[in-house]
Amino acid sequence: LKWEEKDGIIYLKIYQFSEKARLDFILAANQILSVPTKKMVIDLRDNPGGYLEVAVDIAGWFLEKGKLVAIEEYGTGERQEYKSQGPAKFSDYKIVILINKGSASGAEILAAALRDNLKVLLIGEKSFGKGSVQKLENLKGGSSLKITIAKWLTPSGKQISQVGLEPDIKVEMTEKDIEEGKDPQLEKAIEILKNL
Repeated sequence: LKWEEKDGIIYLKIYQFSEKARLDFILAANQILSVPTKKMVIDLRDNPGGYLEVAVDIAGWFLEKGKLVAIEEYGTGERQEYKSQGPAKFSDYKIVILINKGSASGAEILAAALRDNLKVLLIGEKSFGKGSVQKLENLKGGSSLKITIAKWLTPSGKQISQVGLEPDIKVEMTEKDIEEGKDPQLEKAIEILKNL
């Protein structure tokens, strides 16, 4: 995880939702709160996900306590809801999120939770679409089988699995952009935040 402030905008990059990311986020959040700006870009590009609990914890910094973050739907039709536990310290920030085809699982959950609850704009490319919960079943002879036992739904009830999240504003990133060190997706996010 890394962050910086430039021209009155906080840029926060979350690489994955590991246990370390949870601690790194708390440290970064406390530093960010001392910066006199309330505009933030959250970069979730190429974030493959990680622990759901970490994504839900981080969502809690943006969403008021009790707000729905994600729904786990089992094959039986049974549902489990994950709600924000707070502290909602960034709930009044103006936020834009960057996603691409490498944004999966927990990254999609966080992006969808902020879009559904706060009308945050997603910029970039369609996300990966990994919204299934899998369990390893050990079989005789030492092999194992991955079984999908549940699916993730966004707070508005939309399925993520194999569908992904469509960005609100589509901005492609070409090989040429990468070679030239350009980032049109980030540029678009900054342009939007400057006008908010």
